[in-house]
Amino acid sequence: MLGKIASLFLIKSRFEAFAIIYALALGAVERGHVYLGQYPGFGGKLLFLACTGAVFMAGAKILDALRYEQAQKQRERKRLAEEA
Repeated sequence: MLGKIASLFLIKSRFEAFAIIYALALGAVERGHVYLGQYPGFGGKLLFLACTGAVFMAGAKILDALRYEQAQKQRERKRLAEEA
């Protein structure tokens, strides 16, 4: 039962990864918009860029990790097929 619940929190496909990145981007833009209101001028713009830049870095890491995991599974399947 616990395994089924845990599987809900795993990213299994690129579609799921992009959906999560989109949600992160929406939150970052909203937070950046608040920063623009709180800190008008150059400081607010820098904080806005920091929020959106963090999403780019997190998104790249998510996609790289997904690609790595899929390649690892493929190598494992290949190794098991060679042993059989």
